[in-house]
Amino acid sequence: MYHQPVLKNRRTLLERAEKFISEIYFTDCNLRGRLYGDTCPLESISSSLSQQRIPFLEAVKQNFEPYQVGDTFGPTWWTCWFKVSLRIPDSWRGKQVHLRWESDGEAMVWRDEQPVQGLTKEGEKTSYVLTECLEDEEPHSISLYVELACNGLFGAGQGSMIATPDPDRKYSVQKAELVVFKQEVRELLTDLEMLVDVVKLLGEGEQRGYQALFTANEMVNLCEPTNPSSFPAARSLAQKFFSQRNGESQHTVHAMGHCHIDSAWLWPYEETIRKCARSWVTVIRLMEKNPHMVFTCSQAQQFEWVKSWYPGLFSQIQHFVEKGQFIPVGGTWVEMDGNLPSGESMVRQFLEGQRFFKQEFGNYCKEFWLPDTFGYSAQLPQLMQCSGITRFLTQKLSWNLVNTFPHNTFFWEGLDGSQVLTHFPPGNSYEMKGKVEDLVNTVKNNKDKGRANHSAALFGFGDGGGGPTQLMLDRLDRVQDTDGLPRVQMSSPDRLFSELEADSSLLCTWTGELFLELHNGTYTTQAQIKLGNRQCETLLHDVEVASSLALCLDKTFQYPSQQLQILWRQLLLNQFHDVIPGTCIEMVVEDALRYYQGNTDSTDTSVAVLNTLPWERTEVLPLAGGAPEHQQPCLGRVTDYYSVNSHRSLAQCSYSKHNTMVLFFHISTLEVVRPVQVSSPGGLRGSVTFTLRISDKSTITQEIILDAMCPYVRFNTQVEWLESHKFLKVEFPVRVRSPNATYEIQFGHLQRPTHRNTSWDWARFEVWGHKWADLSEHGFGVSLLNDSKYGYSVYQNTLTLSLLRAPKAPDANADMGSHQFTYAVMPHTGTFQEASVIQWAYNLNNPLRLIDHAPGFHTASRSAFSVSAAAVILETIKQAEDRKDALVLRLYESHGSSVTAYLTSCFPITEAWHCDLLERVDPSRPAPITASGISISFNPFQIVSLLLYLK
Repeated sequence: MYHQPVLKNRRTLLERAEKFISEIYFTDCNLRGRLYGDTCPLESISSSLSQQRIPFLEAVKQNFEPYQVGDTFGPTWWTCWFKVSLRIPDSWRGKQVHLRWESDGEAMVWRDEQPVQGLTKEGEKTSYVLTECLEDEEPHSISLYVELACNGLFGAGQGSMIATPDPDRKYSVQKAELVVFKQEVRELLTDLEMLVDVVKLLGEGEQRGYQALFTANEMVNLCEPTNPSSFPAARSLAQKFFSQRNGESQHTVHAMGHCHIDSAWLWPYEETIRKCARSWVTVIRLMEKNPHMVFTCSQAQQFEWVKSWYPGLFSQIQHFVEKGQFIPVGGTWVEMDGNLPSGESMVRQFLEGQRFFKQEFGNYCKEFWLPDTFGYSAQLPQLMQCSGITRFLTQKLSWNLVNTFPHNTFFWEGLDGSQVLTHFPPGNSYEMKGKVEDLVNTVKNNKDKGRANHSAALFGFGDGGGGPTQLMLDRLDRVQDTDGLPRVQMSSPDRLFSELEADSSLLCTWTGELFLELHNGTYTTQAQIKLGNRQCETLLHDVEVASSLALCLDKTFQYPSQQLQILWRQLLLNQFHDVIPGTCIEMVVEDALRYYQGNTDSTDTSVAVLNTLPWERTEVLPLAGGAPEHQQPCLGRVTDYYSVNSHRSLAQCSYSKHNTMVLFFHISTLEVVRPVQVSSPGGLRGSVTFTLRISDKSTITQEIILDAMCPYVRFNTQVEWLESHKFLKVEFPVRVRSPNATYEIQFGHLQRPTHRNTSWDWARFEVWGHKWADLSEHGFGVSLLNDSKYGYSVYQNTLTLSLLRAPKAPDANADMGSHQFTYAVMPHTGTFQEASVIQWAYNLNNPLRLIDHAPGFHTASRSAFSVSAAAVILETIKQAEDRKDALVLRLYESHGSSVTAYLTSCFPITEAWHCDLLERVDPSRPAPITASGISISFNPFQIVSLLLYLK
């Protein structure tokens, strides 16, 4: 049709197109208002309310009462089951028919006793497709069940998403009906939506934007919303625009469906199980309709939940994994926190995750997948490499508060020099929607232009689940190769990284940790969780060592492998990146503490194995150190330390106060409740106790202890803590000057600046570390040790340890109550390596266990395993996963040196082999057994795993 050329105004044309597809304006006459056709009420709907999350077969036996749309039910965390009877009118033959269901909460449709579709308004899933094209032979009368969780996609926060959950919230169904869905309207709406977005995103300066604008305007001219026969001509204009191709140099976006599901956060673990089922069954439906669709999914724990609770769905997932559409990624048990778990815990994340994926899906994961956590340890590259992984994807550093990370695609080099190819999706999201904006941002934000011409775009609703929608797929299908936009291809992680690897010669390298400049409070919040984690890591270590030694002594001993796997998996679950950091609701905290208690109870029983061992354990580090010279009797502050070995005072000046409690966000003077009293007068132990009042609600009681032959002063601390929005820290100003402080991390340590010269320096105003931190100058230093804390700050000459916080969201009672913990100050001469700070920190966290009635060998001294080099730590002794007659020993170099060590044992060993963290033997690397023992060479901070065959 010919139109007389007229002057066009950009704003007028754009608003005309926007109103034509608007969900708000002119829906009585625009195209959007024609998306649905005839409607039909349901024959009947009844409901049954349950306080518990119950299985389907139990739910259908409950008493169902008639339900009227609009009636409320609840409260939060309950479940309402609906029984739905419907009949599709015969007159709808040849039409696409949906059950339209709009409700609060998260719903799952069940049909023929199987889950078939997730429904959530927040996830843009409000209909279940009953038939794509109704035919006579299809069933017209159908019975369904809808399981509705009384919580939203992001929990039930009062007033804001991350607020404390509202326990009394009521829920309702706003719409439940049969409806004819007009697919041809949806197609045209998607065309116009994409064109309008091209206009907006490319702006007034781009010729291609004006072409999109004029195309959209002509489509509106041609389209009569009430006349479907006008649609094809309008659609042909859109297809012409979208089919105009790019040049060969254009950036390629690798689109992958994704559904990040927090294993717990603003909802409890149990609800996550249903979130996985709702999200993944919806993905399966999309894959059945879209054979080209690819979906990436991490966290072995979530797969294991679905396997246990929804075995039929799990079988479907296995089918699509085999087809290459449903792709397991990550290789870990959960998407753990990247800072706080111990080195061995991180090993077990990969060991349990990779073994699960191999067993259930036939392959190990090639990519480590951790898009959402609060920082990334510098030892992760080595842990990945030793777990069969050479690629890493995340995006969280785009959240940095101060500095913009300089790369999107680069090589990340870890503490020991291991490198992994790393990709941060430049769109800065793991839950894109397939929109033009996502594609434009992916190109615009790419910081490695000229070095990398491929990027990932992860699309689908995330965090609370939901996943991709058909609309997202349709959007991406339209712009696979459209001039003005990047190329788009449905892809996989392997294809993306293969492309990046093929053209990686110009990529930069980032060395050291990936520090997130945000959420520093996660190092401290929920102190009981952090204490439980540290204690359970220690307990599991001891049980494994004891059981391994028992196995060496008695080949008929039944190593508790199955029980240990259960306990490890519970611990690993609690290391999820919203649990151990303390960013979760109170219900999750209660679950986590129950897991820790169960872990402790089980391991305490297993530790009884120690009583069967035929020797005594003894302390092997009789090192001398400093002692407190003066104590202030009022406030319990230590005014000075005097190191006997170095003849040196620690105090910066005469008025320095050590062990000073600092309360942030509040100005107060600590009041003495109970003055300093001598509790142990001397001999093998000297100690004093005192109590301070923080406020009218909170007190601190401390026992300051100095033991004979122990180089540190220990502070056993009990706090009654009932504060709001406050932060308790302890400070130690010392007479030491150094531009860097050293912090223990997994299997090693690293240095961070003590100054704030640059924005990168002062953004690390608080950092994380594990059992110790050290500030040293040449010949002298001071270490700060702890048994359950992770937040440190060393600024200039002051060492600070974070003790307790009092946030009020999402858990209003976070950290309220009683706390017990220990920290210690250790002055030393020489380097911290020479002073055995690392070993003393282990001693503080791994106290000796008393063996009652240990039989025999009281007159002889034997060592089960010994290492010749002080720099090498024997971290783990366990039974091999796949051989009952073999042990796995894990050692690491802790000083940052290259060293050869000899491992000796009082047990006969027939063979020794190097293996990776998955316990796969390297046939090219036997560990030679010599007269001096097993010879092992270490590079700085290298982790070595040995498989030892027992005689």
